[in-house]
Amino acid sequence: MIDFDTQHILHPYAPSVPQADMHLVKSASGVYLDLESGESVIDGMSSWWSVIHGYNVPELNAAAISQLSKMSHVMFGGLTHEPAIKLAQTLLSITDENLEHIFFSDSGSVSVEVALKMAYQYYTSQGNKDKTKILAFSKAYHGDTFGAMSVCDPITGMHAAFEGVLHKNIFAEAPMCSFKDEWDEKYIQDFKEKLEENHKRVAAVILEPIVQGAGGMRLYSVMFLKRVRELCTEFDVLLILDEIATGFGRTGKLFAYEHAAVSPDILCVGKALTGGYMSLAATLVSKKVMQGVESDGNVLMHGPTFMANPLACAVANASLELLLNSPWQERVLAIQEQLEEELKICEELSIVKEVRVLGAIGVVELNIDVDLAWMTPEFIKRGVWLRPFNKLVYIMPPFVIKEEELKRLAGAIYEVLQEFTQLRNIF
Repeated sequence: MIDFDTQHILHPYAPSVPQADMHLVKSASGVYLDLESGESVIDGMSSWWSVIHGYNVPELNAAAISQLSKMSHVMFGGLTHEPAIKLAQTLLSITDENLEHIFFSDSGSVSVEVALKMAYQYYTSQGNKDKTKILAFSKAYHGDTFGAMSVCDPITGMHAAFEGVLHKNIFAEAPMCSFKDEWDEKYIQDFKEKLEENHKRVAAVILEPIVQGAGGMRLYSVMFLKRVRELCTEFDVLLILDEIATGFGRTGKLFAYEHAAVSPDILCVGKALTGGYMSLAATLVSKKVMQGVESDGNVLMHGPTFMANPLACAVANASLELLLNSPWQERVLAIQEQLEEELKICEELSIVKEVRVLGAIGVVELNIDVDLAWMTPEFIKRGVWLRPFNKLVYIMPPFVIKEEELKRLAGAIYEVLQEFTQLRNIF
């Protein structure tokens, strides 16, 4: 099977013939992935940040089985169903009161596409044809579809190959203030100038609140987000917050924007929405924006085939019930405190630039690029699964991880980086 995979199946951000070994997962339970080769490894990635409850969760399994006995899918055009209605009720009750409408889609990237369409149609439906640009940030990542790529970092991001065909948007400097920095207005100056110069042609600002994820796992000041909200209001520009990676408790708040007590005009969620069981996303929007979109008899022009898939919605309902009825805040705080203590030793290594932690996110940034082909088997040898990239070794474990399991993850990071340091000094 591995031979067939390496010859025929494409994997994310990888060549058609993989340069690193592929590992076959035969089952998963709790925080463990059981590999065909015999190892059982602790998943420190939550399968790209989505599996917050761990794997093979009885409550989520039961929800899927129950829904399968009724219907796995039905079109959402002209029809509706209970799982979607219940999910919408829950999402609208736990997010900002300004958000009153919801659009379900089948991936985070598509939820961003929908948000961008909403912002564009909000103005054009009211006769303003000038606001066709989005103001985004360097180091940003919002997805891999064409609209989403157009608001990702155009230079250091992973989409430079498509620069010639993407919609040209406007970019401000990435937030230069860390989460703990004392606030200084200089941090917002570049964004403010970009908005002052371009607000007549900018429909919306899009931003990952508090944490820039795949663009570098950067943690920035609460005040930066507050000032972005204030300036968007001042210059009549919509604010889209992309909480696909940070939503549902990852940063210690249910949604990262709560750190700054701001209100988005449009909110994107995904990843952990179903507890990592299947793909589902949502774009939440204010009544004001939807009324603007629908001016002059218009409607939002989007409609995925698998929109509001009943099976995904049923599992999402079970996942949110499980999350909201659990001591998730205490769990995430405990993860944060343990990571702060146990990753700190990495700063003693010469190749380590910085260690940063927020909620259930731990990041070790290096001064040099990681060696994925070398590091991956080293982590597996130590009983953990991690997926470093660029200069980052990071973990975003399931919230249900035990203290001893997290200790193994943090210890493996130090051991592998210590050995990597020694290898680099040799060569």
